[in-house]
Amino acid sequence: MDRINEFAFKIATANGTGSASANGLIMQAIFRMGVPVTGKNVFPSNIQGLPTWYEIRVNRHGYTARTPHFDLLVAMNPATYEKDVAEVRSGGWLVYDSTWPLDPRLARPDVQYLGIPLAEMCNAQFSAIRERILMKNIAYAGALAALLDMDTDIIRALLDEKFGKKPALMESNRKAVSLGSDYARTHFQCPLPIRLEPMDKTKDSILIDGNTAAALGCVYAGATVGAWYPITPATSVMEAFKGFCQKYRREPETGRNRFAILQAEDELAAIGMVIGASWAGARAFTPTAGPGISLMSEFIGLAYYAEVPAVIFDVQRTGPSTGMPTRTQQGDLMLCAYASHGDTRHICLYPADPREAFEFAAASFDLAERYQTPVFVLSDLDIGMNDWMVPALTWDDTYRPDRGKVLTPEELEHVTTFFRYLDPDGDGIPYRTLPGMSPKGAYFTRGSGHNRFGFYTEDGDEYVDVVDRIDRKIQHAARAVPVPLVRTVAGAKIGLVTVGGCHAACVEALDLFAQEGVAIDYLRVRGFPFSADVASFLESHEVNFVVEQNRDGQLRSLLMLETGVAVEKLQSVRYYGGFPMSAHHVVSAVKAKLEKAA
Repeated sequence: MDRINEFAFKIATANGTGSASANGLIMQAIFRMGVPVTGKNVFPSNIQGLPTWYEIRVNRHGYTARTPHFDLLVAMNPATYEKDVAEVRSGGWLVYDSTWPLDPRLARPDVQYLGIPLAEMCNAQFSAIRERILMKNIAYAGALAALLDMDTDIIRALLDEKFGKKPALMESNRKAVSLGSDYARTHFQCPLPIRLEPMDKTKDSILIDGNTAAALGCVYAGATVGAWYPITPATSVMEAFKGFCQKYRREPETGRNRFAILQAEDELAAIGMVIGASWAGARAFTPTAGPGISLMSEFIGLAYYAEVPAVIFDVQRTGPSTGMPTRTQQGDLMLCAYASHGDTRHICLYPADPREAFEFAAASFDLAERYQTPVFVLSDLDIGMNDWMVPALTWDDTYRPDRGKVLTPEELEHVTTFFRYLDPDGDGIPYRTLPGMSPKGAYFTRGSGHNRFGFYTEDGDEYVDVVDRIDRKIQHAARAVPVPLVRTVAGAKIGLVTVGGCHAACVEALDLFAQEGVAIDYLRVRGFPFSADVASFLESHEVNFVVEQNRDGQLRSLLMLETGVAVEKLQSVRYYGGFPMSAHHVVSAVKAKLEKAA
């Protein structure tokens, strides 16, 4: 029985062989056929030649979570043949390079083997060694086009777009696509029972990764300064920001840059640059990952206590220490919420996909300046570096930056004496000034003990007065961070709670539970400090399953600490092996806990 627009396949290659272009071609072709698709890149953190995989899920319902089940596998790396063969679903297909014979021990009676002499064909058609390697990848893309019934006109159009100004490359890629496609059509029954048919479910969507989307959000928010130290998986945030700035932040007449991007000597220096630029009035940010947050902690405390805006993007990866730099996790929830020594609490935003990475990036600068404090945007490697199908990004052209309580020179003229840390409005937020605007606005920025007037102090009561006010303003931010996403169904006594990139898996899991008649309400936390809605949701259910990607249940711990909800109402559902969460993980874990409770 045919399965149309509902299957998954995986491509196994070696790092550095140029397979990314072929995999991107396949993804784009499926997307342009109007079929919902998502891609997950599993790549090594070390040297060229190590194994890498690209997973593509086609799903007519639009589910975008990773699936651990693969109907077809393209095995291009002999070093991983054994592992790759084992991952094919029973009844599935294995495409391999038959230029060399396959070890008979890898045979599985429940898998169909489709051998294509890719290297042999490319060696005969192309002369340069590097070209042979690259075109072998394009040839397997051509074979998949025939096997899965991709629209070849779309593939040609994509090649035209990419290589239109390079005729030689255009011809090589077209030839390679034809080599793979012609061989598959000649030797196998095409298409396979898993195949594609055109749909119209992508016309209002785009394919984009979260790091690019976040960088674009920074541009739209008016950020002009970026400082960073390169780190996987966050570096491409700054690379994308640089590209956008070179296109949109350069004076056309003079060629003068209207932006500043600085590569620091380490993460501590990077956040120091951001704090300095923000203090001076620029909208500034730094992208990093967990190890970077650890190094930045002292300066983060300075910005919190001295009340200087700063935006920090934490594209989370697997820790601790160096961990697995190219695997995903949500291991920094506690770290960012309370970063630095002493008593701190920070505003955190938790996007679930690239669209929210764009939206929350823009919102983070408003929050940082409104509350005069560091703001963290916690993405992860899966969101940041993988290809997601999301609704097209939109923007309100009437948007104007919220700079918060910044006194203008005209306003300062009516002030007898300016005191930086006074709270005349009673909302915990003092007024600030920007350097160089007026002599009356001058003040000393103190990271040491200071009182409400900005003077140095070691008096306990004066210290408590300031830190309690700071805490009060941060707690008030619970009303300003993105509201939690809540879905309820009639009769549900169980809640499912999650954060960030687990959303896709949870949405699919909820639908699977609904098909079995299990009623579950849903809450996705999108900001910290938590709003009152979060505590109300938790209290209204007999038990809440907290889904997250870390070993220690950090979201669960935050919920217990910040809401006061009884521990027995919060049950952990965790997966932290470095791969994105799947609906299978959620469903199996929740069922096991329900059966144990029964």
